[in-house]
Amino acid sequence: MESSNTPMLTLATQICNQISSVFAKPTSTPPALDIMVEEIAAASHRKGKVFVYGVGREGLMLKAFCMRLFHLGLSAHCVFDMTTPPISPTDLLIASAGPGGFSTVEAICGVARSEGARVLLLTAQPETGSAVKYASVVGCIQAQTMANDGGDGMGMGGSRPLLPMGSVYEGAMFVLFEMVVYKLAEVLGQSPEAVRARHTNLE
Repeated sequence: MESSNTPMLTLATQICNQISSVFAKPTSTPPALDIMVEEIAAASHRKGKVFVYGVGREGLMLKAFCMRLFHLGLSAHCVFDMTTPPISPTDLLIASAGPGGFSTVEAICGVARSEGARVLLLTAQPETGSAVKYASVVGCIQAQTMANDGGDGMGMGGSRPLLPMGSVYEGAMFVLFEMVVYKLAEVLGQSPEAVRARHTNLE
């Protein structure tokens, strides 16, 4: 007898497989995982703060990541929060421009660079993206974004895509960030108990 959850399991498996395939693609830069762990660990070692910024769903993925960076004991901040401090030369800005560039991302990266901070840009367009010129280092997430989804709402062979617009990129961001958190906990010497102890109790 077929489980009533079979269609849901099939969709979930297809979505997870599509996202995981992103990490099998070769890139022209070192793996984004290595770049992120190295840059964040370096910021921590120089007592710097970590800032994150992205637009739309990319920004939501970065906000979730910022929460985990705080749990790891880092001074982590989302740009535009009311409690976000000024950026300085010891700090790191992690920004995302999946399709290659956004005017707000480029403006914020430009300010960060002018203040002497390092800028880690995540993008699917490391060669041609307009935001790349503001980056100290680029992490490539080789995934579909709205820049290359066809724009007609249709997938291969005219079928409706399982993950529309930039959903593959955004899903890959979440998975990448979980890998970064796992690696950083080891690099920074953070035990599961220490990480858990920093979670809010005002819930």
